Amino acid sequence: MIAGTPVFDLDDAASLEAADTGGFLRSAASGGAQVRATAAAVAETSLIERLSELRARSLVLVTGSGRAARAAGLLVATLGDRVGLPIVPVTALPPWVGPLDVVLVAGDDAGDPRLIDAVDRAVRRSAEVVIAVPNEGPLRAVAAGRAIVLEPRVPVLDHNRLLRFLAVGIAVLRGIDGQRSVPATPDLTALADVLDAEALRDGPHNEVFHNPAKTLATRMHGVGVVLAGDSPAAVELAGHGTEVLLQSAGKLASAADLADAVAAVGRLAQAAGGAAPGFDPLFHDEELDGPAPVDRVRVLALSVHPDQAAARRKLTVFEGAGNGLVDAELVHADVDVLQSQLAEPGSEPSAESAIATSAAGGGHGSELVQLAVLALRLDMAAAYLRLGARGASSGDQDRYHDGGRY
Repeated sequence: MIAGTPVFDLDDAASLEAADTGGFLRSAASGGAQVRATAAAVAETSLIERLSELRARSLVLVTGSGRAARAAGLLVATLGDRVGLPIVPVTALPPWVGPLDVVLVAGDDAGDPRLIDAVDRAVRRSAEVVIAVPNEGPLRAVAAGRAIVLEPRVPVLDHNRLLRFLAVGIAVLRGIDGQRSVPATPDLTALADVLDAEALRDGPHNEVFHNPAKTLATRMHGVGVVLAGDSPAAVELAGHGTEVLLQSAGKLASAADLADAVAAVGRLAQAAGGAAPGFDPLFHDEELDGPAPVDRVRVLALSVHPDQAAARRKLTVFEGAGNGLVDAELVHADVDVLQSQLAEPGSEPSAESAIATSAAGGGHGSELVQLAVLALRLDMAAAYLRLGARGASSGDQDRYHDGGRY
């Protein structure tokens, strides 16, 4: 008798699209659209020109819950040591903020008392205030005519808003510290193009072999997942990935520094094999014997370093760990492949060139570009996990909005 196993066919594009009644794939693929809409809002408000006239003492990031706080963490981890002024992430406005500071208030809830209070006090202290919150409710009344408002323009699900907040932070930094921030940050329109190219690669009609997001979802299906970053920014991205997996697919995953994951390889192996003493994966067939009575663990190492040789060396410790129950692989952005597709629309990289790119160390591009590409890929992988495993529920449609709960 053949034991039943869950159906997980990500190559069935028609079934995926039929199951996606809550718009999970469209929302996850909208990162480029969010960045492009932010660039348009920045141009319309003359944000960069207004900020470039200041001699700012600091950039204070006041964030609410959700993706805004993660975006602030990514900006600090990536640019904190490169820009010419302090970047201060906080949840409430510090008492020392004054006319020499720029305050960026970001969040999803226009009724959040902390965000309202931060805008009110920052304006009264004559600080330059930029707001990335839905322009409604009490916050709209507090900010009216006294702050630069960059409200959301592309409706997406709650957990897919990281890239919009990241784009707002990039725009503000390019305005107040152009000399150092511009070389270290991408142009928003160019970033949107790269993200659109990644979303195209990750589309439902591309097979798993040619689809990085589907490949990632397949590697995460049916195993315990540890997302490990090889740098502070990659660790922050790993935290975002675990939260998106939980909110989108209901999948539990852990975020860690790659060095910590390597140090824990022995404990991972013991935990994975402890559920079934004597289990031999060599002779186990899931179609005949049913699901394996073990807890397999897969470490996915997120890397944004131009040369991933160091990360690859660290991953060798997982080879054969726990009799094959614990394994690891590297996940990188392949930005150079995306840029080649932008230069030659419609071209598909060959398998040989993809292998050569991977062996050479993966994608190029700035650290922020690579982080943005991986964030979109994680968002889409989480959507595929949900749709491929059990389909979307009809109740999810109500959560598809542009933010704001007032």
